[in-house]
Amino acid sequence: MQNNRNHYYSKFPDVDVKIHTISESLRRHLYIFKTITGVFSFNKVDLGTKVFIEHMYIPKEPCVLLDLGCGYGPIGIVLGYESPQSTIYLVDINKHAVWCTKENIRLNLPEQTKNIIALSGNYFEPIKNKSVKFDGIYMNPPLRQGRKTFLKLLNDIQGYLKERGSFQFVIRKKMGAPYVYNYFKNTFPHENIDIICKRSGYWVFRCFHQS
Repeated sequence: MQNNRNHYYSKFPDVDVKIHTISESLRRHLYIFKTITGVFSFNKVDLGTKVFIEHMYIPKEPCVLLDLGCGYGPIGIVLGYESPQSTIYLVDINKHAVWCTKENIRLNLPEQTKNIIALSGNYFEPIKNKSVKFDGIYMNPPLRQGRKTFLKLLNDIQGYLKERGSFQFVIRKKMGAPYVYNYFKNTFPHENIDIICKRSGYWVFRCFHQS
């Protein structure tokens, strides 16, 4: 049986710890990220996340936003840079990832540390008692953990969105993007789901928002 502690979606991945520094240009801005072994795509920002960041919708007005399953924080940090007036939450179950995220907030957004909050825990667990709802939730879901987990999350997500809030996510076509799209249409027939883009084998979605 495979050891789940080796997975980046475990609390403490059982790996030899090595710290890396990478740089990435995202939405025409250069970011520096500290990463660590045992964190998803620690040697570079993965293509799915890049496609997502380049095409995700970021509200212009001050908002409360969530990077769910943040890894070392590229999505949430880009949200913070592009929307400095907003409050950003970043959540991940991986303790190593959350350490990296906090370091990367200090590296890239040193003047915004008070309104960018990194928390450790499984999905919504760290914010259940905070009575907070979001204008936008953003995610590159760990589908290697299993599609059923993500589909269950779709049923929970509306409870954490404001009335006009949206959930945005990216899925590789080969990992089931068409299936997820059809599942959403069948499960939530009265809700909106838009495919923002299809690029390099990845589909970027925006759903639950009111058009």
